[in-house]
Amino acid sequence: MSSFPAGPEAARSPPGASTDLLRYLVEHRGEVLTGERLLDDVWGYERFPTTRTVDTHILRLRQKFEADPEHPRFTLTVHGQGYKVSV
Repeated sequence: MSSFPAGPEAARSPPGASTDLLRYLVEHRGEVLTGERLLDDVWGYERFPTTRTVDTHILRLRQKFEADPEHPRFTLTVHGQGYKVSV
């Protein structure tokens, strides 16, 4: 059973998607990655109507790994651009 709460965005993602996202972010640490790039490279979506899938999984990663998810130190949002991991 997953430790993440289920929701509509999670239902669209394959099992292990958060793990795949974390792996991808770490492999590209320090790079700013757009939601579109993450959708394409992690989920394989060339076109998707929303990047909420990415936002939802980033939130879940923060809840699991950040000491203070409201003020993340490792999974960072670069406003207007995307996300990056700083480790």
